[in-house]
Amino acid sequence: MADTTRIRVHAPAPYDVVVGHGLLGELAALVGDEARRVAVIHPRTLSTAGHAVRDSLSAAGYDTHALEVPDSEAAKTAEVAAACWTALGQAGFTRSDTVVGVGGGATTDLAGFVAATFLRGLRVVHVPTTMLGMVDAAVGGKTGINTSEGKNLVGSFHQPAGVLCDLASLDTLSRSELVSGLAEVVKCGFIVDPRILEIVEESPEESVDPTDARCRELIERAIQVKSDVVSLDLHEATSRGAHVGREALNYGHTLGHAVERAEGYSWRHGEAVAVGMTYAAELARLAGRLDDATAVRHRRVLEALGLPTSYSGADWSTLRAAMGVDKKSRGDTLRFVVLDALARPSILEGPDPDLLTAAFAELAPRPDR
Repeated sequence: MADTTRIRVHAPAPYDVVVGHGLLGELAALVGDEARRVAVIHPRTLSTAGHAVRDSLSAAGYDTHALEVPDSEAAKTAEVAAACWTALGQAGFTRSDTVVGVGGGATTDLAGFVAATFLRGLRVVHVPTTMLGMVDAAVGGKTGINTSEGKNLVGSFHQPAGVLCDLASLDTLSRSELVSGLAEVVKCGFIVDPRILEIVEESPEESVDPTDARCRELIERAIQVKSDVVSLDLHEATSRGAHVGREALNYGHTLGHAVERAEGYSWRHGEAVAVGMTYAAELARLAGRLDDATAVRHRRVLEALGLPTSYSGADWSTLRAAMGVDKKSRGDTLRFVVLDALARPSILEGPDPDLLTAAFAELAPRPDR
């Protein structure tokens, strides 16, 4: 289709991330000829979209099962995953069958985890319906659920058979949801592709409009960044010395995840990551690794989209404790993805506690910002 863009992810079993409109016709080919049963996992608020996917697969001859799960982060629990496993077992799913995740990042995280763990691995296809899902969560094979101790602490790497990003699903999203997803796009601009930042700076309003060509370009550029990074480091195993592999995609997430947890997941993921990126920029600046102009640019680009760059919620001790269980930590040592320059990510390991506190102080709301 002329409207379709295909971005290849070079995993051991390579797959495409397809971007366009009206992509349901591609789903059966991704599910595969060997499957007899397909579980369509979707949140309650997307029952219409979930049923459309189920009907399409039923018409293609599959025995389909809809598994409705809670919305957002409430889906990512051991209890919900266990309920999905029970449903798959009762329906007689075998290793040749398939799971399809329809929804935002939380749903695709859960669907991928359920597929990865049931019978030690089922085929999974993602149909992300949010900006965040398209540019981040559905691509790259990271799956996971949360625990009371932190976000995504239980999970696995399980690459999908394909990802279908139907841009029409973005038309119904609120502006705040679109803006939240764009935080992950901006992240890709800072760590790899500065053209992303230029597009936002040139046209912030158009960047948030899913019908505008600039918005589509941002989505495709972010997917390409993630595809390129993931293809070289599928399991986040190649950060060595000055080289940062897949871990670079966690830019802004160490403090971001701590904010999400402290706020009881009432903050959108992108909002928390925006604060986390601002913090990482200030941390690198105060450590003498990042120039002032690039640190200031973080605030300018994020604020142009309406994303937060200050924080006055939980106190520092609460956030510091939450960061202690971050997946990038090693023992008692905190590790942050920072920038040494634009598009030059690096690792800051074990920073001085006074430096951490000083960087956090830079997030305090100020009347001149």
